[in-house]
Amino acid sequence: MKKIGIISDTHGVFDDKLRDFLAEVDEIWHAGDIGSIGLADKIAAFKPLRAVYGNIDDGTTRRACPEFGLFECEQVKVLMTHIGGYPGRYNPEAVQKIAVCRPALFVAGHSHILKVQYDRKYSLLYINPGAAGKYGFHTVRTAIRLEIDGSDIRNLEVGEWNK
Repeated sequence: MKKIGIISDTHGVFDDKLRDFLAEVDEIWHAGDIGSIGLADKIAAFKPLRAVYGNIDDGTTRRACPEFGLFECEQVKVLMTHIGGYPGRYNPEAVQKIAVCRPALFVAGHSHILKVQYDRKYSLLYINPGAAGKYGFHTVRTAIRLEIDGSDIRNLEVGEWNK
């Protein structure tokens, strides 16, 4: 079993509120708009990090992180990107990747809106953790933690903080 923390849109912020919420996870997945490679390194020094770049990330971050991450956690195939859309309105490139890769879990960021939804069409769980950073139109900062045990995804929790 692994405990996973999922964040996105930190825009350069990884403060004590996020550290406290993610203290018990085994690894952190970041769905883009990290803010800098320095922040990615800071998060990776705290917990093992899997990250994709976002539209605000610079060239150094884009060279270090892929646009799409495809990996397995326990027995769950995961596809992660920054601009992925959401069920019924996926980005065209995301639809192609989903159709080819057939993930059980699709993680995206960008919208700054937390959303968790099962997509019956593609038989996957969609997660957008919202925005963990302080910059953007959102009024509440959010992050997710969950457990993956074999092929089960369970015990999903949402962290919320004022900006």
